[in-house]
Amino acid sequence: MKTRAVRLYGANDLRLEEFELPKIKDDEILAKVITNSICMSDYKAVQQGAAHKRIPKDVDRRPVMLGHEFCGEIVEVGAKWQDKFSVGMKFTIQPALNYKGSLDAPGYSYQYIGGNATYIIIPQEVMEVDALLPYHGEGYFLGSLAEPVSCVVGTYHAMYHTKGGSYVHHMGIVEGGNMAILAGVGPMGLAAIDYAINNPDRRAGRIVVTDIDQARLDRAAQLYSVEAAKKQGITLTYLNTRECSDPVSTLMDLSGGEGYHDVLVMAPVRALIEQADAILAKDGCLNFFAGPERTDFSASLNFYNVHYASTHIVGTSGGNTDDIRESLTLMEQGLINPAGLVTHIGGLSAVAETVYNLPNIPGSKKMIYTHLDFPLVALTDLAKKGEENPVYAELANLVDKHGGLWSAEAEQYLLTHCKERIKG
Repeated sequence: MKTRAVRLYGANDLRLEEFELPKIKDDEILAKVITNSICMSDYKAVQQGAAHKRIPKDVDRRPVMLGHEFCGEIVEVGAKWQDKFSVGMKFTIQPALNYKGSLDAPGYSYQYIGGNATYIIIPQEVMEVDALLPYHGEGYFLGSLAEPVSCVVGTYHAMYHTKGGSYVHHMGIVEGGNMAILAGVGPMGLAAIDYAINNPDRRAGRIVVTDIDQARLDRAAQLYSVEAAKKQGITLTYLNTRECSDPVSTLMDLSGGEGYHDVLVMAPVRALIEQADAILAKDGCLNFFAGPERTDFSASLNFYNVHYASTHIVGTSGGNTDDIRESLTLMEQGLINPAGLVTHIGGLSAVAETVYNLPNIPGSKKMIYTHLDFPLVALTDLAKKGEENPVYAELANLVDKHGGLWSAEAEQYLLTHCKERIKG
């Protein structure tokens, strides 16, 4: 079976290549990738090359397939797994395998499995740790978003609180409490808002989302409206802290002077962390979600409040397999819709330049259709490009039909009508 894949050979060395996959073993599975979402983690891996903790040291001689947020269909099942998986089954994966303590992960460490490919071989360790996950939802792109959404799900589950006189940690956010999501309208912030409003398990009573970019705040408010939150019993406020002379004072006023029981920090900015610390309520939990690049990144915390008010901090960098399962279930049931994360679409040939330039490309998730071959395009540019290409014109209509969001309907139209296809 021939595949075409974007492979990493070293720092800033991505190559789109066609090559023959070996025949699968009895404990492996052959699969077709349909979608892969490009992640900032891809950019970091490409920047670092063999210096990255998940990239093999001999990547220059044994290149790896890039991409870990993918969804597709099973093509062939090795004998060992035929009682559990079947041909045609839609799937996604949990890339953080933690197999026998190893950091190896699809999209970083393997020659024959990664999301930016047409066909892949799923190794036995993925099935052994139960990381090959059936997906029964509509559309492949949502399956690709399960992994990033699971990072948010894990964040909510990692929050904890205590009661006086007890050492027990009660996991999760405070039911009916005050929550703040700082720098909260980037890709993961949007997912955090969606989950906070629509998950059926536990909800805050008040949520304040901040940022300094009014356009991004406006888009978030359009996707996850104050009115929709109110129907779920939540008072939702979007706040541009750039317009506040004293953001901490304004945030405290919005909490009724109580402070916030749960605070998510979605950007690695020292001032933001210190702002979050300053607005914590008694027993408040600060989750530092954003991953800093500097190993000496630090910020000041009020340890008087740590001692006397039991404020505390946690950090999360990803979800576990149960978090991905929860994400898939909520999407399949229509309770959450992370389609708002998708701002661009592209074909396999667009991957390398997109990853190289990712920090400079505005918007959120870039969804790659691996069997198609067209440049990266923003959803907001489809109408303009539609003046010369009727496929883009109809995609623009479908995006408008779904309130400015990418959708399973638009995806199916693209897969059916795009004439630029990967050969082979």
